[in-house]
Amino acid sequence: AFPGCTRPPSHCEAHHIHHWANGGPTNLNNLVLLCRRHHDLIHHSDWQIQMIGGLPHFRPPAFIDPQRKPRQNRIHTAA
Repeated sequence: AFPGCTRPPSHCEAHHIHHWANGGPTNLNNLVLLCRRHHDLIHHSDWQIQMIGGLPHFRPPAFIDPQRKPRQNRIHTAA
């Protein structure tokens, strides 16, 4: 789901948007598929994920985009 990532869902793992260890639920509204590289990036950087209209949007760290505008992966988005 990470913007620009081309890894297929079969090569991804589930990530809790609101961390399970902090009480986040394990349901589809709180899960997003990420490849290993981007899963590690999310856990060790200032990227943030939020669901907008049922789709994951990624807010980059301020050093990438000072306005932190949400980004989507348009490669795997069904519409």
